[in-house]
Amino acid sequence: MFNVGDEIGLFKRLNFNAVFYSEVISGSHMPNLMYMTTFNSKADRDKHWDTFGNDPQWKTLIAEDEYKNNVSHADIIFLHPTEYSDF
Repeated sequence: MFNVGDEIGLFKRLNFNAVFYSEVISGSHMPNLMYMTTFNSKADRDKHWDTFGNDPQWKTLIAEDEYKNNVSHADIIFLHPTEYSDF
C-alpha cells in the first residue's frame, strides 16, 4: 500500500505537507509506517485527514484483498515548533 499502492501519491495530490514518509525497519512494533506532515493548525490537519479517509482512491486501495485489515493501530503525536525553528 505504502510503496506499490501509491499512497504517497495520494498524500501529494491532497496537499499534505510531507517532512518524511518512512517504513520502520527494526524494533518490536513492526511492521510499522511513519508519516511526518506539517499543517497550520490541528483543524487544518483534521480536515486533511478527513479528506484522505474519504478519498475514492483511498477507498479503492483499502478494499483490495492484499491491503484489507492492514491498519491496526495509529499513534498520533502533535509537535510544535520552538522559537528558533524555521517554521
